[in-house]
Amino acid sequence: MKNYLNNIGKKSKNAFKNLGSVSLKRRNKILETYIKSLKNNKNKIIKENLKDIKLCKRKELIDRLILDSKRIESIRSSIYEIIRFKDPLGKVIEKWKRPNNLIIKKVSVPIGVIGVIYESRPNVTSDVSSLCLKSGNVAILRGGSESLNSNKILANLFRNSLSNNYVDKNCIQFIDKKNRKIVDFLLSQMSDYIDVIVPRGGKSLVKKVQKISNVNVIGHLEGNCHVYVDKDADLNMAKKVVLNSKMRRTSICGAAETLLIHDKCLKSHSLPIIRELILKGCEVLVDKKINKYFNNKLRLANESDWRTEYLSPKISIKSVNGVNEAIKHILKYGTMHTDAIITRNTKTANIFLNGINSSIAVHNASTQFADGGEFGFGGEIGISTNKLPPRGPVGINQLTSYKYMVLGKGTIRSI
Repeated sequence: MKNYLNNIGKKSKNAFKNLGSVSLKRRNKILETYIKSLKNNKNKIIKENLKDIKLCKRKELIDRLILDSKRIESIRSSIYEIIRFKDPLGKVIEKWKRPNNLIIKKVSVPIGVIGVIYESRPNVTSDVSSLCLKSGNVAILRGGSESLNSNKILANLFRNSLSNNYVDKNCIQFIDKKNRKIVDFLLSQMSDYIDVIVPRGGKSLVKKVQKISNVNVIGHLEGNCHVYVDKDADLNMAKKVVLNSKMRRTSICGAAETLLIHDKCLKSHSLPIIRELILKGCEVLVDKKINKYFNNKLRLANESDWRTEYLSPKISIKSVNGVNEAIKHILKYGTMHTDAIITRNTKTANIFLNGINSSIAVHNASTQFADGGEFGFGGEIGISTNKLPPRGPVGINQLTSYKYMVLGKGTIRSI
């Protein structure tokens, strides 16, 4: 295993050196080739994906795992979006002149070798490969064992697209071995080869990454997202946004897990919203104040529910006495991912947006917009809740670092 992974690391470093001379035109051409390859091999991709679905023992992963015609087309559309972006490299971010006539420029550069450890979603293979290539980075991919066949064919098609355009196929490498110790080795023994690790998976995976990684980490531990319905919220809007935030796709990190409702609108707003959630098949857990409106027939939420990322059709619901208590609750139980307020009161909205510490703060819209594609990034390598940049969806421009270029004319320092 040690030799296998070190060999992958060496190939990645070498590929990164060579990628620096590959033009934007060539990078886009590779992506165009890959888009065609996804279409031409659609039936093969679906066949390999069905193998994974049949072998999957965890029902909650099935929705994330599926690759059908619609989702393959969605992947292709995302890559078209990525192609349309300007080159993120070599951009002059800032430029200034010093009193001694030195010109200093801050210029965007690629990060280097990016290791991505992920579970379930095979579309991550295509998203990461495309985003990394466009931004001049190379990637080492370690997908979950439950999606091995799907990931393998998507990675191989991308590597073929690189080779067909005379670029080192090792710009993208996929680890196709199931040994669980591989993740530990990647995190603790490959700092000479990997510049950044991005974990995309469950709480246990991300905790492990944060605990033992010797490499910089971009990622989030959980997506415990909230929607706060204010007393000045339009009811129809609130109902629509809450339903979408929770039920559009319950297994994604941007799905709402806790609903907060102003206690001055419990009768007018909580009754129709909660009834609609139940009608759509969502299990609800409420506090005592809300339960009175339902003749105490609903299940009560407890302390642990406020901390729980369900990733299923289940939501905890709490009454609060206003925006400040909503903020206090989110600061205590939230995970700095995505939190939303529904209100027509702009002043209240601004208090909320400025008061929470979330990487994505939302007003009058669904939390399920926590997605690089929806931000216009053409996809994402992950969502970051780090306090230091990058934060939120990590797309092309967030996959760059910078260097300072100092230009003089024989200039020397005199003091």
